[in-house]
Amino acid sequence: MSEQDTLFSKIIRREIPADIVYEDDMALAFRDINPQAPIHILVIPKKPIPKLADAVPEDHALMGHLLLTAKRIAEEEGLQNGYRVVINNGPEAGQTVFHLHLHILGGRQMQWPPG
Repeated sequence: MSEQDTLFSKIIRREIPADIVYEDDMALAFRDINPQAPIHILVIPKKPIPKLADAVPEDHALMGHLLLTAKRIAEEEGLQNGYRVVINNGPEAGQTVFHLHLHILGGRQMQWPPG
């Protein structure tokens, strides 16, 4: 798969179904199919960026938008007691889909250290 043809790019193009909870012109958010918490939502940019380390200064507004989108979704999901936002960067961090994505995890007590 090329960076233009990841699982997440196919979800953006509606070639693969997903439980979409939010969408705008820059981002898409959907429920993880293998949730690690009662609420586990992925927020992805529509621009294909393989991993956080590949973001460039021109992505400044997009990166901020992704974080504010995560905040908005957490509020809409009722996560007023807290939630975790995770970005895995590369294989050693556990990234398996090389399209930048933020995990919103909530609905249970989180542990530290995370892994």
